[in-house]
Amino acid sequence: MTEFLDNYKPLKPLIFDSHSHYDDSKFDGVRDELLSSLPQHGVGRVITCGCDLKSSKAAISLAQKYDYIYCAVGIHPENLESKTTVEEIEKLAAHKKVAAIGEIGLDYYYCRENRSEQLYFFEQQIILAKKLELPVIVHDREAHSDTLEILKKHKPRGVVHCFSGSAQMAEEILKIGMYIGVGGVITFKNSKKLPEVVKMLPPDRMLIETDCPYLAPEPYRGKLCHSGMIALTAEKIAEIRGCTAEEVLKQTYLDAQKLFCL
Repeated sequence: MTEFLDNYKPLKPLIFDSHSHYDDSKFDGVRDELLSSLPQHGVGRVITCGCDLKSSKAAISLAQKYDYIYCAVGIHPENLESKTTVEEIEKLAAHKKVAAIGEIGLDYYYCRENRSEQLYFFEQQIILAKKLELPVIVHDREAHSDTLEILKKHKPRGVVHCFSGSAQMAEEILKIGMYIGVGGVITFKNSKKLPEVVKMLPPDRMLIETDCPYLAPEPYRGKLCHSGMIALTAEKIAEIRGCTAEEVLKQTYLDAQKLFCL
């Protein structure tokens, strides 16, 4: 866990991690030590996301404990079997540190048999977010067409996190008024489409994220990921866009603050 932080020169608080899962069991045993240390390494804001009722409540608890952490509550498409209802999510969303409805969306990679149920809960949670005037954090895995169709229909504020679509799909997302979430995948050698997306994005329509504890950027791929590692993602984005990592971090911080009203 500390290998990266031990070797990393502290930044000013420029990092806004727009997507994390600090309730994940992979953080058990190191969670409090890690979260207490991150602000010393440039992390100024974090959104930790729920996936069902239990994890959404855990996200709220973490946001209550740490001033710099905010949270999202929602039903992930892989967690529909938990039978969490949209009404239960609405109750949780009343908490003052809930900044978004998420992680919500469609996943046709792991969940192929319940597409109608996924589509229903995705739409219902977008409707809830619009009712509560909150942005959405959208999961889209191998469901680009249906995801885009629903987003075009409802036009929510929000971000498509861990974006895996084409530059053409990104253009359609931008037309809706949404943001594109970019994480450690941009540093992977087999990342082909994402660099093209990052190259074409307007500077004020991109957010940076980790999706931690997963998707640590190179050279830490496969290890426990955390928000401090966003500095490495920013360096790769800067290389692609021909700017500095500090410029990337500053702009994405401002845009995340704007989207999540923080």
